[in-house]
Amino acid sequence: MNRKTTLPVALIQERNHGSAEDNLAVIEARVAEAARRGARLVLLQELHNGPYFCQHESVQEFDRAEPIPGPSTERLGHLARQHGVVLVGSLFEKRATGLYHNTAVVFERDGSLAGKYRKMHIPDDPGFYEKFYFTPGDLGFEPIQTSVARLGVMVCWDQWYPEGARLMALAGAELLLYPTAIGWDPDDTPAEQERQRNAWILSHRGHAVANGLPVLSCNRVGHESSPLGTSGIQFWGSSHVLGPQGEFLAEAGQDAPEILMAEVDMERSEHVRRIWPFLRDRRIDAYGDLLRRYRD
Repeated sequence: MNRKTTLPVALIQERNHGSAEDNLAVIEARVAEAARRGARLVLLQELHNGPYFCQHESVQEFDRAEPIPGPSTERLGHLARQHGVVLVGSLFEKRATGLYHNTAVVFERDGSLAGKYRKMHIPDDPGFYEKFYFTPGDLGFEPIQTSVARLGVMVCWDQWYPEGARLMALAGAELLLYPTAIGWDPDDTPAEQERQRNAWILSHRGHAVANGLPVLSCNRVGHESSPLGTSGIQFWGSSHVLGPQGEFLAEAGQDAPEILMAEVDMERSEHVRRIWPFLRDRRIDAYGDLLRRYRD
């Protein structure tokens, strides 16, 4: 691997530490350590400032939201500048009273806000009541240019949709990144739990292969109880970095916080796309029905 074309990356897989202040303090320590170990791009997990509050519907949770720019972007921008890294975070954005988004934010090495992405696909499932809190994104699938790469940043539920990954690739993304908060119901059988985790990983491997791009997915870890008194969510960690043929470059454990380090060869996509020219062979003249909800 040519070191001149290698991008050292770090994924900060963490648990909730109880408050935004405590979580951000841990993030600051982890990013400092990742930078010391050579990372130039650092990815944080979804909604890293607090618990995954979408396990119930409560108007009090809107108190967690903040504007962008705002206090957290100022703090994260300072962190990126302090350590000279491109930093990708995930915040509960208050755009206006009564209008909120689940938003990824990207900071350049100088601490400036390089861009943001508002989560497009919003789930509404038991334990994941996000439609109560988040308006679907309106910024589209637009990569964010940074000094290390053109980043195709999406968020969690977006990871199940090949359309989003493809549109990012068609717009010139060089990496696909997914801040994530996903886990299983502790009451599910071990076999069902493993099927879900494997399906999640497989979806990312499919995005990597179909688009010839590396994929970075950073998940949270640990059990978070439900305010509804149900069994809560066991976040399964397993953050990972994939190469453009879906190969594992690094994978974190399922149970504990971890700084996952990997080196991504930024020239491999060029080679892979030459031998597997999927973009060349797309039948764009035959895909019109993709704009329909369903073919009755």
